[in-house]
Amino acid sequence: MSVKDAVADRFQKICLDRNIKINELANRSGVTPSTAYSMMDKNRRDISIITIKKFCDGLDMTLGEFFSSPEFDNLEQELR
Repeated sequence: MSVKDAVADRFQKICLDRNIKINELANRSGVTPSTAYSMMDKNRRDISIITIKKFCDGLDMTLGEFFSSPEFDNLEQELR
């Protein structure tokens, strides 16, 4: 699994757990819905640390809390 896939999966799981749609996450985070959907789109995966931080702020969680998850513990080395 790539880092981008892990980030998108983590946000999707958090949204599912909190019963939040991706569009609502975008609104809470102050980003456009198209930004949120492009991050979740497996073919695009446009992800930046700034967007991750904004999403975390919208979810009332820190970056540390976000990345402190098993999804990020055993990622393969990024060679691209």
